Amino acid sequence: MPRVDAQRNIDALVEAAKQEFAASGVDVNVRAIAARAGVGTATLYRHFPLRSDLVAAVFRREVDACVAEAPRLAASHAPGEALELWLQRYTEFVATKRGLAAALHSGDPAFNGLRAYFEDSAGPALRTLLEAAAAAGAVRSGVDPLDLLGAVSNLSVSSPRTEDAARAHRMVALLVDGLRYGAGSP
Repeated sequence: MPRVDAQRNIDALVEAAKQEFAASGVDVNVRAIAARAGVGTATLYRHFPLRSDLVAAVFRREVDACVAEAPRLAASHAPGEALELWLQRYTEFVATKRGLAAALHSGDPAFNGLRAYFEDSAGPALRTLLEAAAAAGAVRSGVDPLDLLGAVSNLSVSSPRTEDAARAHRMVALLVDGLRYGAGSP
């Protein structure tokens, strides 16, 4: 376990990298990431010797944050609403991932385990929400969580303009409306 100050630096670097990657892509100068985090480049390289280490850390942190929302939403909202809110949250994850997409699909072996990490984390979280919503009659049953994640991702891919982010949320709302079709039917 890293010391408290080291963990604070790691957290600051991952958050700064997330913001820089979203704004400028993963090829952004590491000095910009370090400056945004309030640390020196030596600190960045001490914790993340390779750019791929930082990209993977950002991706994992974002997956974990998105997945952690599922039980919180399930505890505080009706099942159908929890599902819709989580899918909208996932839409925001996809927007954050936009800066990482090229690197993640580059064929770099450093990223080989990330797809499985995502599917093994997000798939069960979404499955739980889907099953609860189907049991409540809010959406139809039998929807594959990985298919739904792929559909939301495809609907959310656009240029990084603000109006495109709003459009992605509207498109996902339409998809959720489609999930409601046939809900409660045998």
